[in-house]
Amino acid sequence: MKFLVTGAAGFIGFHTAMRLCRLGHEVLGIDNLNDYYSVDLKLARLARLQDAPGFSFRKLDIADRDAMRALFDEQRFERVIHLAAQAGVRYSLDNPHVYADSNLSGFVNVLEGCRQTNVGHLAYASSSSVYGTNAKVPFAVEDAVDNPISLYAATKRANELMAHTYAHLYRLPTTGLRFFTVYGPWGRPDMAPFKFTKAILEGQPIDIYNGGEMSRDFTYIDDVVEGIVRIQDCPPPYANEPEELRRGATDRLFNIGLGSPVRLLDFVACIESATGVEAIKQMKPMQPGDVLQTWADVGALASRTGFRPATPLHEGVARFVDWYRTFYGV
Repeated sequence: MKFLVTGAAGFIGFHTAMRLCRLGHEVLGIDNLNDYYSVDLKLARLARLQDAPGFSFRKLDIADRDAMRALFDEQRFERVIHLAAQAGVRYSLDNPHVYADSNLSGFVNVLEGCRQTNVGHLAYASSSSVYGTNAKVPFAVEDAVDNPISLYAATKRANELMAHTYAHLYRLPTTGLRFFTVYGPWGRPDMAPFKFTKAILEGQPIDIYNGGEMSRDFTYIDDVVEGIVRIQDCPPPYANEPEELRRGATDRLFNIGLGSPVRLLDFVACIESATGVEAIKQMKPMQPGDVLQTWADVGALASRTGFRPATPLHEGVARFVDWYRTFYGV
């Protein structure tokens, strides 16, 4: 099929586009190549993608309404995987307008493009951050998500509501994917796995927030991509299935996480084991916008697709460290 992958130079977008090409699909990737983190890393990902059969790329900002409309009119995609967004919880504290432009206006442009050209299925990135300070664990897609504690989280929840509205009004099949702390080769430099590995190998201290009494459901990139790809074959039912339609089933949400939270200090220990270097730890207080834990209930994903993420943390961290050493020559 013919796919649009937004954010194709990003971490998850790169891996997703590569996997789709290997499966024989035609993939057009777009990305604005902003400098939120290293543009050189994004260009290196794209260089790998350019060799993938069936892949093409355009530099394009999803917030550019006219350019997005022209793209959809010209290409007539069968499927859209929307992974472009302004990421980062802490960055949103000081740069709110960037999130409004990309995560809100940009998402409307994607929705409109899909609606106007009758795209068969829109899958889009949400985030575990929508669960906010929910006390019930593990987090399930049926749980209330009305207490986000960062602007980033609020924009991701807004995306889910916007997609639901388009599904209801226009019968656009949409699937939101709540990702849980994705890590692995080619990962983002602003995330803990990358930052910790870099600092540990350079003999620099790492910041441990809340005394290390935090836990995250770290999810290996291959498991995330497998979930994304399997979801493509499971579009929500729409007008031809009236019973599902009455129950609001024109859109769906799934968690994609390992389902096994890890304490921050235990995660650091995995990196220490993989690098052979002991970390220099600096204890810091809890940061605004952070949550104490994330933990995915992936029962809905397993039930719908037959897939459940399973890469053990120590294996995933070892693969990431191997990639980091090779890519940066350390």
